[in-house]
Amino acid sequence: FKQYIMKFRIAQFIATGIYSGYLPFMPGTFGTLVAIPLTIALSLLAVPYRLVIVLALIVIGLWSIHVMLEREKEVEDPGYIVIDEIAGYSLGLIFFAQLDWVLLGFGFLLFRFFDIVKPPPVRQLDQMGGSYGVMLDDLMAGIYTLIVLAGIQFFFPEVFLAMRRFV
Repeated sequence: FKQYIMKFRIAQFIATGIYSGYLPFMPGTFGTLVAIPLTIALSLLAVPYRLVIVLALIVIGLWSIHVMLEREKEVEDPGYIVIDEIAGYSLGLIFFAQLDWVLLGFGFLLFRFFDIVKPPPVRQLDQMGGSYGVMLDDLMAGIYTLIVLAGIQFFFPEVFLAMRRFV
């Protein structure tokens, strides 16, 4: 019994984004905010290390979601589980080495947009159910964020330059 309690508490700490998912309103938004310091720290590493760390975050996140969902038999995607937002946002900014508040903020807004609106296939992934359904929709929202940010930076770099003048 003690082993189960310890396993649950570790999973709870991870799945709720160091308990940010228990905030009474907008847990997904606060979970994404928790990802910002992690994303900044990741940007200081070489890309291969970032990829390994984000992959480890996804695997550990899937485990923690599975443990939490075992307890929540009736709820497909409890709002307090936010490790998926943390992994998705981190994935969305994984290839940007020079992170500043413009990229972090615009990435935040884009990620939350894709996570809330759920364009295809985000919605279909969300409906899979289980720990994969909880995680994969946010990873896809992160991939959309990455594509849009990279596209703007490549095709319209003046957009970010103009935004930086105001920050």
